[in-house]
Amino acid sequence: MNWTAIRAIYMFEMARFFRTLAQSFVSPVLSTSLYFVVFGGAIGSRIDEIDGVSYGAFIVPGLIMLTVMTQSISNASFGIYFPKFIGTIYELLSAPVNFLEIVIGYVGAAATKALFIGVIILITSFFFVDMSIAHPLAMILFLVLTCVSFALFGFILGIWAGNFEQLQLVPLLIVTPLVFLGGSFYSISMLPPIWQSISMFNPVVYLISGFRWSFYGLADVPIVASLLAIAFFLGICLAVVWWIFKTGWRIRQ
Repeated sequence: MNWTAIRAIYMFEMARFFRTLAQSFVSPVLSTSLYFVVFGGAIGSRIDEIDGVSYGAFIVPGLIMLTVMTQSISNASFGIYFPKFIGTIYELLSAPVNFLEIVIGYVGAAATKALFIGVIILITSFFFVDMSIAHPLAMILFLVLTCVSFALFGFILGIWAGNFEQLQLVPLLIVTPLVFLGGSFYSISMLPPIWQSISMFNPVVYLISGFRWSFYGLADVPIVASLLAIAFFLGICLAVVWWIFKTGWRIRQ
């Protein structure tokens, strides 16, 4: 394993993150604060509690998941797309670096950025609501797995994208709606039976449910199903990345 190459890619991507600190850090925190003001103030005044948890505290896991997923995708997709756009990807491919080292460098940096922002939002949440973390180790596990799996997904999108508009296509039109409809701001049990059944086909439901369970011990689906869902998604992303580098799809073509 060429750890020098991994470190070089990782540090380069992290340096870009800190160069655009206002966009990378301040913007997600402000957006989350606005969610607390709007949803906590408007809806929270009408819904006092959900399953014994105050509404403001109930939406915290969903807000963190929303930000972590979108940040993981955007950071990883842009990180690999930009070398393609300017042509430096060929220098990387011709260097003595294998595909695993490239993936670890780019995906590791994207996951670290998303994890950093997720932790900051978690800390910010304590200023708005009173809450507790019932299973801190499970919370960290879900957070890390989500960051890594969606960073891998973003890496795939960055290779697939043919222009900058396509980088935003999937996060805006698919991922964000799935998060909003995946129980971020409500419990699936509050829906009519038919919509509860339909919601079970939304993969994000399992991630948010498992993450919320780590906070309050509440879950819309069994915790084992949540773990299997994130593991399955991670496995698919790894398989796709392996296939991309094996065939050279959208890289050497």
